[in-house]
Formats: sequence, C-alpha cells, structure tokens
Amino acid sequence: DLATAVKIALADNPGLDAASARVHQAKAQVDQARAAYWPRLDANAGGARVELSENAYQENLATARLLNPLATIDDPEEYYNADLTASWTLFDGFERKFATAAARHGQQSNKAALDDARRLLISAVALSYFSAQLALENIAIARADEQFNQRQLNDAEARERVGTGSLSDVLNFQVRMNQAKTSRINEEYQYNTALYGLAALLGLPDSRFPAHVRLARLDPETQSELGEPLVEDLIATAMDRRPDIQQARWQVKQVDAQVKIAQSDYYPSVVVSGSLEGERTDNPGFGQDDFGNRVQVGLSYNLFSGGLTRARVREARHRKVELEKNLEERILSAASDIRSSANLVTSAQTQVKLQRENAALVQRTRDLVEKEYNAGQGSLVRLNEAQKDLTTAQSNLARALVALRQAWIELETRTGNIVAAYRSAETP
Repeated sequence: DLATAVKIALADNPGLDAASARVHQAKAQVDQARAAYWPRLDANAGGARVELSENAYQENLATARLLNPLATIDDPEEYYNADLTASWTLFDGFERKFATAAARHGQQSNKAALDDARRLLISAVALSYFSAQLALENIAIARADEQFNQRQLNDAEARERVGTGSLSDVLNFQVRMNQAKTSRINEEYQYNTALYGLAALLGLPDSRFPAHVRLARLDPETQSELGEPLVEDLIATAMDRRPDIQQARWQVKQVDAQVKIAQSDYYPSVVVSGSLEGERTDNPGFGQDDFGNRVQVGLSYNLFSGGLTRARVREARHRKVELEKNLEERILSAASDIRSSANLVTSAQTQVKLQRENAALVQRTRDLVEKEYNAGQGSLVRLNEAQKDLTTAQSNLARALVALRQAWIELETRTGNIVAAYRSAETP
C-alpha cells in the first residue's frame, strides 16, 4: 500500500540520504564555530643540522678569534627547539557569537531542507503510486472486457453450430476480444513502466520490485476525501509547516548573523597568550635551563583597509534583502498554489461523484442490453455500444478517483501537511 511505499522510500532513497548528510555537515559547522570560544594549545618542535660554507666558516671563525685568538667553532652544528603555546581570544568584536548563531541557523535551514526533501519525495512516491494503481485498474477493466467478449464468443459459436446464429456475430466478438487483449497488453506495459519509476523512487536495487510484490487495488473514495478543503486554514498551516518556507526564514536569520560577523571587523580584537620555549645545540636532550617563558596580551585594530569592511557589510545586507524578498515571493506563491489545488480537489470530487453515478447507470444499461440480445430482442450493434460505454465509464471512474487522490496529495504537499502525515512511516 502507499504507506509501505512511503516508508521504504524514506528509509532507502539515496537523495534523502544526501540531504541527511548535509544536516550532519551543518551540525559539524556549529561545533567548529563553538570551538573558537575555547583556548588554543599548540606544541611545536624542530631540529636542524647546519653546515656552513667555507667562506661563512672563515668569517665566523675570524669574528670569534677577535676575542679569543685560540677560539674554534663547530661545523656542522645541530640546533634544536621546542615550545608549548597557549592562546585565548578574549574579544573579537562578537564575531564568535554571530558565527555560532549563523552556524545554528544554517543547521536549522538544512533540517528544513531535509524535511522539504521528504515532502517532495513523499509527493513523488504518491503520484507515481497512484499512476501505477490507475494502470492496474485499467488492466482489470480490460480483462473484464476480454472475459465478457470471450463469453459472448462462446455463445455465438454455439448458436452458429445449431444454426440459430450467424458467422458475423462470431467474428464480431472475436474482434472485440482481440481489442480487449490489446488494451490489456498496453495497460500492462503502462503498469510495468510506472512500477520501474516507483521502484527508483523507493531506492530498490536495479529499480525493480521483487517478483512477488504487487500493488494494492484502487479503493473507493472515502468520506474524508469528499470533504471540503478549508482554504484559509490550509494557507495558515502552510505558513507554519511548509519546510521550504521554514528554510527560507532560517536563511534570512543566518544572513542577518553574517551581517553582524562582517561588522565585527569594526571592533578591535584582544588575544592573550603564553608560551614555554626551549632552544639547544648539539643534542635534543633538553634540560630545565634550556627553557624560558613568555606571556603577552595583544590588541589588534584595523584603522584602514580600503573600505573592505564596509563593502562586506553592504554585501551581507543586500544578501539579506534578497532572501527576504525571496521569502515574500515564496509565501505569495504558496498561497496561490494552495488556492489552485483546493479548487482542483473540489472539481475532482464532483467528477468522482458524477463518474461513479454514470458507471452504475452504464453497468445497468449494459446488463439490460445483454439480456435483450441473448433473448433475441436486441441488436449486436447496441450490445457492442453498451459494452464499449461500460469500459469507458469504468475507466473514467478510475481516472477520476486517481485524479482526486493526486489532487489531495498535491494540496497536502503545498501545505506541508504531507510531511507530518507520513513522518511516522519513516524508520529510525
């Protein structure tokens, strides 16, 4: 059934896995932004072996012997150094604060994007599922037409054998049966094609359902499906629940934080640091006497950068205006789409009622004409027309019912309700 199909898609669709990975990326970006609040501790060590050129050696030796005529210098010579440095940013113009806020808003935006991917995936699965159900229903209609004409063919052949029927009747039903077979074969092709597309959405291997899996048959409409869509309530719900609107709002908040990040360059930054430093020659056997220490407080304040900071702030502000206008446009578009979808649902409801009534009338007409023909009181032409009208009416009813359910799916997709309705179907 549809709920099972959605459950499989939410668990196995690779596109949804990609969106989920983006959420984890955003969570890692939040952790990166928070890391700036902590002190930083770095350890460094190095060693070098230096061999002087002959000219440099003679110059250094001559310099040393100015003080001591018997002095010598080592060549080559080894140098070793090690240090442990701790640094902590005390103030950075609130850049850390707003960078963390921007990362959090980005994480929420990606969560909303994941929900939006779910929304669109569920919608695509449902629409594809109903298309496959329509083909399955048309297969059943064509098979019933085939069986009807086979039954009539058998009766016509029996009447011909006893001399009460004509060859033209036999040929007529043979042609009608072949036409029904052709329709069934075409609908089976449509059904298999729809199944391949549905299997791909579900993330099934090789985009194929297992051989034992079949789709549920098309159920009659329910009272809830014939209920009136409350447009204003649905629009209000969409403003609150629709994931792409939520995503756009988080993006506005994120870029607002980015404006504050750009403005942080107007402030000075203060960093305190301390280090333990050691240097030694000849060998790396450091002792206590080889180490010294340093503690310092540094203040950095940009006085002029050619207008770079001001330009960055302007860029971020204009980006915010762009996103705000995009959000406004999306809200207007969502409201328009919901009104259109609600109107489509209402129209589809009317069509289902009419087609169900019409299918019942045509079924009754065909049965009466069949009895008249079998009693020798009706014409073959009238029977052919009645049977054709019946298959057409049944097909129209199936199409109207599928159109109604697809209209509801479209409406639920545009309001965002479809995510909440099927969230429980998603596996942990």
